[in-house]
Amino acid sequence: MKKGIFLLLALTSLGLGTAMAAGPKEDVFKGKLFPPNVILEHQAELSLSKSQFTAIRAAVVEVQAGVAEHEWDMREAYQALMLELDKAPIDEDRVIAHADVALLAENKVKKKQMAMLVRLKNLLTAEQIRYLETVSIQ
Repeated sequence: MKKGIFLLLALTSLGLGTAMAAGPKEDVFKGKLFPPNVILEHQAELSLSKSQFTAIRAAVVEVQAGVAEHEWDMREAYQALMLELDKAPIDEDRVIAHADVALLAENKVKKKQMAMLVRLKNLLTAEQIRYLETVSIQ
Protein backbone atom coordinates (compact mmCIF):
# COMPACT_ATOMS: atom_id res chain seq x y z
CA MET A 1 0.00 0.00 0.00
CA LYS A 2 2.87 2.39 0.76
CA LYS A 3 4.15 1.76 -2.76
CA GLY A 4 0.72 2.74 -4.09
CA ILE A 5 0.61 5.96 -2.13
CA PHE A 6 4.13 6.82 -3.26
CA LEU A 7 3.23 6.26 -6.91
CA LEU A 8 0.03 8.27 -6.57
CA LEU A 9 2.01 11.15 -5.09
CA ALA A 10 4.69 10.83 -7.75
CA LEU A 11 2.19 10.84 -10.60
CA THR A 12 0.24 13.69 -9.04
CA SER A 13 3.38 15.77 -8.66
CA LEU A 14 4.26 15.07 -12.30
CA GLY A 15 0.89 16.46 -13.34
CA LEU A 16 1.25 19.47 -11.08
CA GLY A 17 4.86 20.03 -12.06
CA THR A 18 4.04 20.64 -15.69
CA ALA A 19 1.32 23.13 -14.76
CA MET A 20 3.55 24.95 -12.33
CA ALA A 21 6.67 26.16 -14.10
CA ALA A 22 7.76 28.04 -10.99
CA GLY A 23 8.11 24.76 -9.09
CA PRO A 24 5.82 22.19 -7.50
CA LYS A 25 5.92 23.82 -4.05
CA GLU A 26 4.99 27.29 -5.23
CA ASP A 27 1.35 28.22 -5.81
CA VAL A 28 1.33 29.97 -9.18
CA PHE A 29 -2.23 31.21 -8.57
CA LYS A 30 -1.40 32.79 -5.21
CA GLY A 31 -2.91 36.24 -5.09
CA LYS A 32 -4.89 35.58 -8.28
CA LEU A 33 -7.45 33.01 -7.11
CA PHE A 34 -8.67 32.42 -3.59
CA PRO A 35 -9.77 29.07 -2.18
CA PRO A 36 -13.05 29.07 -0.24
CA ASN A 37 -11.30 28.44 3.08
CA VAL A 38 -9.22 31.62 2.64
CA ILE A 39 -12.31 33.64 1.76
CA LEU A 40 -14.18 32.28 4.77
CA GLU A 41 -11.18 32.84 7.09
CA HIS A 42 -11.44 36.52 6.22
CA GLN A 43 -15.22 36.67 6.03
CA ALA A 44 -15.49 39.41 8.67
CA GLU A 45 -12.76 41.57 7.14
CA LEU A 46 -14.35 41.15 3.70
CA SER A 47 -17.83 41.98 4.99
CA LEU A 48 -19.28 39.22 2.83
CA SER A 49 -22.94 39.77 2.11
CA LYS A 50 -25.46 37.03 2.79
CA SER A 51 -25.88 36.51 -0.96
CA GLN A 52 -22.11 36.22 -1.46
CA PHE A 53 -21.83 33.70 1.38
CA THR A 54 -24.74 31.66 -0.02
CA ALA A 55 -23.30 31.70 -3.55
CA ILE A 56 -19.85 30.65 -2.26
CA ARG A 57 -21.38 27.78 -0.32
CA ALA A 58 -23.40 26.69 -3.36
CA ALA A 59 -20.31 26.75 -5.60
CA VAL A 60 -18.32 24.64 -3.14
CA VAL A 61 -21.12 22.11 -2.71
CA GLU A 62 -21.57 21.85 -6.48
CA VAL A 63 -17.87 21.18 -7.03
CA GLN A 64 -17.68 18.63 -4.22
CA ALA A 65 -20.53 16.67 -5.77
CA GLY A 66 -19.04 16.86 -9.28
CA VAL A 67 -15.56 15.93 -8.14
CA ALA A 68 -16.58 12.80 -6.24
CA GLU A 69 -17.27 10.76 -9.40
CA HIS A 70 -13.91 11.66 -10.94
CA GLU A 71 -12.07 10.88 -7.71
CA TRP A 72 -13.57 7.38 -7.74
CA ASP A 73 -12.46 6.94 -11.36
CA MET A 74 -8.99 8.15 -10.45
CA ARG A 75 -8.71 5.76 -7.49
CA GLU A 76 -9.88 2.84 -9.62
CA ALA A 77 -7.34 3.64 -12.35
CA TYR A 78 -4.48 4.00 -9.86
CA GLN A 79 -5.42 0.68 -8.25
CA ALA A 80 -5.35 -1.02 -11.66
CA LEU A 81 -2.03 0.67 -12.32
CA MET A 82 -0.62 -0.67 -9.05
CA LEU A 83 -1.70 -4.21 -9.95
CA GLU A 84 0.13 -3.89 -13.26
CA LEU A 85 3.28 -2.73 -11.47
CA ASP A 86 3.24 -5.86 -9.30
CA LYS A 87 3.55 -8.06 -12.38
CA ALA A 88 6.81 -9.29 -13.80
CA PRO A 89 7.53 -8.32 -16.45
CA ILE A 90 5.58 -5.07 -16.35
CA ASP A 91 3.48 -4.33 -19.42
CA GLU A 92 4.49 -0.75 -20.14
CA ASP A 93 1.57 -0.10 -22.51
CA ARG A 94 -0.99 -1.22 -19.90
CA VAL A 95 0.68 0.90 -17.21
CA ILE A 96 0.61 3.94 -19.47
CA ALA A 97 -3.04 3.27 -20.38
CA HIS A 98 -4.01 3.13 -16.69
CA ALA A 99 -1.94 6.24 -15.99
CA ASP A 100 -3.75 8.04 -18.84
CA VAL A 101 -7.14 7.18 -17.33
CA ALA A 102 -6.03 8.29 -13.87
CA LEU A 103 -4.53 11.54 -15.11
CA LEU A 104 -7.59 12.30 -17.23
CA ALA A 105 -9.81 11.92 -14.15
CA GLU A 106 -7.38 14.05 -12.14
CA ASN A 107 -7.45 16.71 -14.86
CA LYS A 108 -11.27 16.79 -14.74
CA VAL A 109 -11.11 17.32 -10.97
CA LYS A 110 -8.64 20.18 -11.42
CA LYS A 111 -10.80 21.81 -14.11
CA LYS A 112 -13.84 21.72 -11.84
CA GLN A 113 -11.79 23.19 -9.01
CA MET A 114 -10.40 25.90 -11.28
CA ALA A 115 -13.90 26.81 -12.48
CA MET A 116 -15.04 27.08 -8.86
CA LEU A 117 -12.11 29.34 -7.95
CA VAL A 118 -12.89 31.63 -10.88
CA ARG A 119 -16.57 31.67 -9.90
CA LEU A 120 -15.63 32.58 -6.33
CA LYS A 121 -13.43 35.45 -7.44
CA ASN A 122 -16.22 36.73 -9.67
CA LEU A 123 -18.52 36.83 -6.64
CA LEU A 124 -16.20 39.26 -4.86
CA THR A 125 -16.05 43.02 -5.17
CA ALA A 126 -12.90 44.79 -6.36
CA GLU A 127 -12.26 45.94 -2.77
CA GLN A 128 -12.61 42.39 -1.43
CA ILE A 129 -10.22 41.09 -4.09
CA ARG A 130 -7.64 43.76 -3.22
CA TYR A 131 -7.84 42.74 0.44
CA LEU A 132 -7.37 39.04 -0.38
CA GLU A 133 -4.46 39.86 -2.70
CA THR A 134 -2.68 41.61 0.18
CA VAL A 135 -3.22 38.78 2.67
CA SER A 136 -2.31 36.14 0.07
CA ILE A 137 1.14 37.51 -0.67
CA GLN A 138 2.16 37.54 2.98
